[in-house]
Amino acid sequence: MLHDLFFQAALFLYFVATVGYLVHVVTLRKDAERAADSVLTGGFVLHTAAVALRWWKVGHPPLVNLHEALSFVAWGMVGAYLLAQWTQKVKSFGAFVTPLATVTAVASLLQPRGVLPLPPVLRSLWLPVHAAISLLANAIFALTFCVAVMYLLQEHQIKGKRLGAVFKRLPSLQSLDAMNERGITVGFVLLTIGIITGSIWAETAWGSYWSWDPKETWSLITWFLYAALLHQRLTVGWRGRRAALMTIVAFAVLLFTFLGVSLLLPGQHSYATRFQ
Repeated sequence: MLHDLFFQAALFLYFVATVGYLVHVVTLRKDAERAADSVLTGGFVLHTAAVALRWWKVGHPPLVNLHEALSFVAWGMVGAYLLAQWTQKVKSFGAFVTPLATVTAVASLLQPRGVLPLPPVLRSLWLPVHAAISLLANAIFALTFCVAVMYLLQEHQIKGKRLGAVFKRLPSLQSLDAMNERGITVGFVLLTIGIITGSIWAETAWGSYWSWDPKETWSLITWFLYAALLHQRLTVGWRGRRAALMTIVAFAVLLFTFLGVSLLLPGQHSYATRFQ
């Protein structure tokens, strides 16, 4: 199918871009970074075309099975990264984001990609609203995870008084901490909207705003973790290492909510039992 070819081509370009960014980190060659930016942009365009073609093929937003969800998260990560680089250049950010986006895209490629009829409960205008916003929140939080890892690496260099190659290749701690805060704020707003729209849709579809489905329960746990992180930042003044570590912990819980719960705990949101 044409959308599969576009997706595979996009994945190949993501891999090439990842290599380019890593070459830039090792050599500090600006031409390697510029080439990687161009290749990644090309991959994003192809990925966008793949999503659009699959939407046209299946007749609904391609957001309902694990292949589509992972693909959309990878697409959101790359798009958010390109936007961040366009608005404010961040040193070596691509070397951390593109490997994660590429792995996510590979995981998507390995999932069943068959097209099955959409059940009546999902034939709703709430599908693109709730699912797209929730998955974009995941993509933004993935970027904050990358920023947190960069922060811890840079802090380790500074505390160890080894201001060598890694130190020169990463942004300042202050810049990374500010990026983390902005990303968490945007992701939290999207996650909140995703939960609210999901509750409204659930009431329409099942007659109840909240049923304590495993995915709903773990989504709420994830929401509380990110809410606590933002609260600590705004009221207690959490910055730096503690905020970075909490970001990594929250992202681990988010991964379990997105993948672990969907695959291991059967429920109304389970990818393991539907649309495969």
